[in-house]
Amino acid sequence: MTQDFETDSRQMLGRLRAVMAEDAAGQQRLDKITTLIAEEMRTEVCSIYLFRDEDTLELCATEGLNPGAVHETRMKLGEGLVGRVARTGKIINTDDAPGTRGFRYMPETGEEAYSAFLGVPIQRLGEMLGVLVVQSKDARSYSDDEIYALEVVAMVIAEMAELGAFVGEGAAMSARHQQPVLFRGTGGQEGAAQGHVWLHEPRVVVTNPIADDPHRELERLRESVDELRIGVDRMLSNAASGDKDQLQVLEAYRMFANSKGWLRRMEEDISRGLSAEAAVEKEQSTARARMGQVSDAYLRDRLHDLDDLSNRLLRILTGQGTLTGADMPADPILIARNIGPAELLDYGRALKGIVLEEGSVGSHAAIVARALAIPLVIHASRITTEALNGDHILVDGDQGAVHLRPDDTVVSAFRDKMAMQAQAQERYASIRDKPAETLCGQRITLKMNAGLMADLPSLKSSGAEGVGLFRTELQFLIRNHMPKRAELSELYARVMDAAGDMRVVFRTLDIGSDKVLPYMKAVDEPNPALGWRAVRVGLDKPGVMRMQLQALIRAAAGRSLTIMFPFVAQREEFTAARAEMDKALERERILGHPLPESLEVGAMLETPSLAFAPDSFYREVDFLSIGGNDLKQFFFAADRENELVRRRYDTLNVSFLNFLENIVQRCAVTDTRLSFCGEDAGRPIEAACLAAIGIRSLSMRPASIGPVKSILRRTDLTELRTVIDDASARGDQSVRPAVMEYLRGKL
Repeated sequence: MTQDFETDSRQMLGRLRAVMAEDAAGQQRLDKITTLIAEEMRTEVCSIYLFRDEDTLELCATEGLNPGAVHETRMKLGEGLVGRVARTGKIINTDDAPGTRGFRYMPETGEEAYSAFLGVPIQRLGEMLGVLVVQSKDARSYSDDEIYALEVVAMVIAEMAELGAFVGEGAAMSARHQQPVLFRGTGGQEGAAQGHVWLHEPRVVVTNPIADDPHRELERLRESVDELRIGVDRMLSNAASGDKDQLQVLEAYRMFANSKGWLRRMEEDISRGLSAEAAVEKEQSTARARMGQVSDAYLRDRLHDLDDLSNRLLRILTGQGTLTGADMPADPILIARNIGPAELLDYGRALKGIVLEEGSVGSHAAIVARALAIPLVIHASRITTEALNGDHILVDGDQGAVHLRPDDTVVSAFRDKMAMQAQAQERYASIRDKPAETLCGQRITLKMNAGLMADLPSLKSSGAEGVGLFRTELQFLIRNHMPKRAELSELYARVMDAAGDMRVVFRTLDIGSDKVLPYMKAVDEPNPALGWRAVRVGLDKPGVMRMQLQALIRAAAGRSLTIMFPFVAQREEFTAARAEMDKALERERILGHPLPESLEVGAMLETPSLAFAPDSFYREVDFLSIGGNDLKQFFFAADRENELVRRRYDTLNVSFLNFLENIVQRCAVTDTRLSFCGEDAGRPIEAACLAAIGIRSLSMRPASIGPVKSILRRTDLTELRTVIDDASARGDQSVRPAVMEYLRGKL
């Protein structure tokens, strides 16, 4: 790179800063920018295309093309060379635009006279905002220096868009942070909430993208990088007593922080005219763009490390820490790209709702949200770039919808829905202490799922008859190190104390798949849901299993204890796990610790294979609990995290109900206690059908007990069973329509 080019680049950015500082309307500013770029790059055409909506680009300003085409010329994402740049996020540089694949002729622009084409994406931290284009009549390819210059300008324009610096008439950027926006995501936890936005990690706003004094900017960058490195070293020092895997992760983190290439690229950006903050953000945008193109999980994690380091460095440079000085609203709705269980627990029940860009219905955050009964929507794409602290927001966890800055009509309809839900809750409270007894006299046991001490007060308030599933993995997931046996024993004892005489079923550690411990080396598996998880991990790492079993025995302190092993696929796995239980009991006896007054050991039936296990297995277990979430996805071969397929298959499908009834009949023959645990147990229609085919114990989230009890108390299971049998005999694929017709008026 020549010194002359660096000077020219700084000169162009200097002129660009002057345009940005002018008191002019958005369109005037855009027009001046295109003229400036064309002059500085000595090219005949410069054009700015911005997204009008997520699928449509609009010509918003131009120097060289027909002015009448501005705000009239539009193209779909992927259409033409401009659309290709926007879709792929990659630069197109050609000396023969009309002969390049994908070229679209737009006669209204007059661009047919121009052969050379250079298009670069306008994006901020991976968010595509538009495309910046230069064109010339000469058939030539633009040089690397010219490409770099246009990339830098595109980044500055992206910052202007983020700051609302231009408002093109009809452009998608018009008052983007003032208009109502509807986000369609996926419901992770049911319920509705209204409140005001609280950003988990407020965006760092770069207010000075162009350097006043490059030498001073270089000093600021180097000082901040030194501070960053000291912070990373401190993290390593604090983790010195941690395990080997955690230290390896932090060492990789330090390697990036000390990368000479990373620092050199940012220094080069500053030498070309960017401020220190803008240089960091440019490097961060590059890392995020690569993240979207890399399929290898390890490389994605490393790019995520680099992204996180850039965030830390930006906060050091700008002084915009996570504590911005803003006060959390009284009714906070948390907005984040993603969040860990420990961070979510720090907020606790103060939150009214949660909206995430990422996550999954089985993620740690979803589990905690369910435990705290907080409405949750996941996969709300781009909400962190649209929402601002304090924005009014409505969260519909039932429909997976989020209304940001809603208008009065939407607010009114939403409040009506919340009022109806409140009335229903009052009705459920009136039957809280009454049994879930059907009209035909069948008594159904309703228990609650839990995983935190915060869940236990719901035992009384919900009317649950015990804890049908206590998830023990949450205590492992929210720590940065393996919990000690004494810590676990104390927690389990408190759970049993809180439950009193009610039975608590402790599920042993269920990790793997989407539940990866931060201090345990991740295993790269092509299909984690079918991989090394749950009891398979416990049997391969018996030391961890024994430690947990000993903690449970000590927590019982002579009281009754109930344990079940997750994800058992064959009898031998249960036999081996039960043998570990026996070893733990013998060790505790030798140590002189009191043994449980009574001990029940069961298994979760989550794999179809276990439904066909020999009768000896059914007699060996003290009880079985159908894990409906996993069993359903394996029965239909449909990943429950995959939105393309998970909603295609119905729990009330005749085939699935027949399969469940076969399990019920086998348990009846072998006198094995059976329960059903999972999301479907907490859905009133599904719960009634499960009871109708013979399942007499259901375990669900506390908030579902009222609705399920309400419908059971108004249902005759004998009649409902006839409806199910008739639908099956007719050859219906699902019994849902017939059941809904029968239950109409009972809901």
